[in-house]
Amino acid sequence: MSVNYYEPPELSKPAPQPAAAAPTSPAKAAPIKPKEPIGFWRFMGYLGGALTWVRNTLANLLFIIIILILLAAIGANAPHPLPENFALRIAPTGVLVDQRSYIDPTSLLLSDENPDENETVVSELVEAINKGANDKRVTHLVLEPGKLLGGGLSKMNEIGQALENFKQSGKKILSVSDNYSQEQYYLASFADEIYLHDMGVVEITGYGRYMNYYKTALDKLGVTIHAFRSGKYKDYLEPYLRDDMSAESREHNEQWISELWATYTNNVEQRRQLPPGSINDYVNNLDAHMALTEGDSAKLAIEKALVDKIQSRQDTDQMLIDTVGKSSEGNWYNGVGVKSYLADIRKHPTVEKNKVAVITAVGSIVDGHQPDGSIGSDSMVELLQQVKDDSDVKALVIRVDSGGGSAFASEVIRTEIIKLRAKKIPIYISMGSVAASGGYWISTAGDKIWAQPTTITGSIGVFGAFPTLENSLKKIGINTDGVGTTELAGSMRLDRPLSEKAGKIVQQSVDSIYQRFITLVADTRKQEKSAIHEIAQGHVWTGTKAKEIGLVDELGTLKDVIAAIAQDAKLDTYKVEFVKRPLSPKEEFLRSLTEGQASALAPKALLEKFASLSVLNDLAPTLKPLQEIQSLNDPRGIYVKCFECVAP
Repeated sequence: MSVNYYEPPELSKPAPQPAAAAPTSPAKAAPIKPKEPIGFWRFMGYLGGALTWVRNTLANLLFIIIILILLAAIGANAPHPLPENFALRIAPTGVLVDQRSYIDPTSLLLSDENPDENETVVSELVEAINKGANDKRVTHLVLEPGKLLGGGLSKMNEIGQALENFKQSGKKILSVSDNYSQEQYYLASFADEIYLHDMGVVEITGYGRYMNYYKTALDKLGVTIHAFRSGKYKDYLEPYLRDDMSAESREHNEQWISELWATYTNNVEQRRQLPPGSINDYVNNLDAHMALTEGDSAKLAIEKALVDKIQSRQDTDQMLIDTVGKSSEGNWYNGVGVKSYLADIRKHPTVEKNKVAVITAVGSIVDGHQPDGSIGSDSMVELLQQVKDDSDVKALVIRVDSGGGSAFASEVIRTEIIKLRAKKIPIYISMGSVAASGGYWISTAGDKIWAQPTTITGSIGVFGAFPTLENSLKKIGINTDGVGTTELAGSMRLDRPLSEKAGKIVQQSVDSIYQRFITLVADTRKQEKSAIHEIAQGHVWTGTKAKEIGLVDELGTLKDVIAAIAQDAKLDTYKVEFVKRPLSPKEEFLRSLTEGQASALAPKALLEKFASLSVLNDLAPTLKPLQEIQSLNDPRGIYVKCFECVAP
């Protein structure tokens, strides 16, 4: 079969003509037309297409990189199987806290800092230590306190109670560090054996309460601080009004700080089996003792029986390997950290329905919604309502660690606690390092108040304060004048002096809130109002003294409070649940990625932060009091806050 192909003639060409006779000379080739130059807009189109391709390619590559990073982060956070036998590694870093401060998870993804190095949650350490005591896989506990910055005696005693419980199991606790600060050594004193670097030091100096006073500086700046208070010991405003400590402030500060120091020295001497007075002798005669050892601080520490052995870091590492075994991941002892250990033991959550709920109230008390690390009135009310709506909650412990704040916000929280008691469940207060002023105000709502011997509490007093800048403005030639319809119109402006009438009104409000405070305490503690006034007036007390004068009911740690309230609620079995603000799905996802970031991603230590802040304070000390007052947000400007309530 044949196939014929048909090609239509080109319409633009003439019909073909008969071929002409061949020429006698060779025909010339037709000239080649030059290519037309590419136009400007066509070139720009090519360029735009190329840029679009590059942009899309880079975007896709970036997306792939982000996905790989997220997958790597998720994989890094996944729990790994634990060895058959290991030492539990307790290495607190930063500051001991009852609740970790909230940090926006989005900012953590862009930060080079590791939030886990800034704070250590006490309850997590306690849980790990108590579980490890009965875990057959755990052979030893290795305490590494070298990166602990502080947190107060009360929190260290809570950890110490767990360490004592661990020793009751017959397992040894070893403490190792190149150096020991005062706080680090107190924690180390719970160990069976303490190891120190042969060039190290045990730095114990005692407790002190020193602060800056700004009156002269504020006078030079022309800043007037208008202060109002009820209670002769309520010294929160003294640094703004004086250049030195008042006799009343010195009296009660010396009392509580001496009690805490006596607790520190007595406890260390008993645990280390030292003669009474040994620690004070070590501190007060340190120069003479150092002279006898020719300045060798490590030698002095072992001569005074503060430590058990001094040796190089390499020898300590080898000692740990010989004692607990070598890790399969490198030349390191076979230890498991708290985070990995808790992830392992929490893989199988209890199915027990009965709950003892714990709400942590940590930080300054302020109005409204506040992130973790502060006590917002609205935020706290929402947590209490979560408990109210949970039928499985049979008892509630409120852990208070606060020096107070807004009187109004404190009352909003107290009222909500009273409202919750209508559910007929017991509510106990567990005081942490500090539960004073506004912290004590909200504590009065509990059925029982528990403190620790070293808790700082009391400070039942009220103050109000705000600055005016009329003198500052006059120094630069600015004056204020005008008219008002009443004597109080414009009386609270920052650029005008406070009138006598306005000052009387504020003082009357402060006195009224103080009377409300002591009446509230008298009613809940079942004492006469006059008796409460005698122990109030802003006076700060330790937990031990507070129990003697009737401000608290019992002494004990959070663990003790939970056990007591469970018994009172007749709970044979129960689970402890810390009530937290529910996170959004986005926050949950981002936090899961940022938890457990490696320390290599956090080159800036918290200590460097403190150093930088101290430099700023040295450069501009007069800004600090104004910033502190500005941060308070009570609607009426009246506060129940303790100035000296920072636990040593």
